[in-house]
Amino acid sequence: MSDAVLRDGALSGTRIAVLVESDYYEPEIFYYQRRFAEEGAEVDFLTRLWGNDSITFTGHEYRAPFTATQSLEGLSDEELRRYAAIIVPSGMVADRLRYTEDVDVLAPATDLLRRAFAEPTVLKGIICHGMWLASSIPDRIRGRKVVCHNNLIGDVRNMGAEYVDEDVVVDGDLVTGRTGAHHHLFARRIIELIAAGRGRGAG
Repeated sequence: MSDAVLRDGALSGTRIAVLVESDYYEPEIFYYQRRFAEEGAEVDFLTRLWGNDSITFTGHEYRAPFTATQSLEGLSDEELRRYAAIIVPSGMVADRLRYTEDVDVLAPATDLLRRAFAEPTVLKGIICHGMWLASSIPDRIRGRKVVCHNNLIGDVRNMGAEYVDEDVVVDGDLVTGRTGAHHHLFARRIIELIAAGRGRGAG
């Protein structure tokens, strides 16, 4: 499927979650904010709020501000299933979100990703260094075909995944992208999959 055959509002009625933290890659995050909405999707930017009502993060390239108001903590399974896709973006977002105070307990964002892998109706989109967030749950990646930033190839192979040298790789309900610079190709593939009836969420 190409952009040419996508109908207007192809994602109407769907919700997409994008994780965010400081040192996010501005071109990518701002593209998701507009591109998914352009197709009719509701886009939620989730983070760990640490008890605050909101946190304003700064981007990596231009130090651009981005204010997040929605917490990823306390998201129920029912709420999780309402998302058509959950996206772990590039840059340092995953590294910041994988912090845990107790090394024997998964970071909240990693636990959310773990739970998302148990929901086949929710697409899991992981791009570039986003694979860092899955490092503590290698069983969810083991045996899957993925692509990632060149710096993480050893990591994904150690997690038991099969590295594929392509810009975007789809393995069932898992969509992976090579680098943040490929965010437009990555987003287009997610849009195509949702429009085709994959990852519709639970409504």
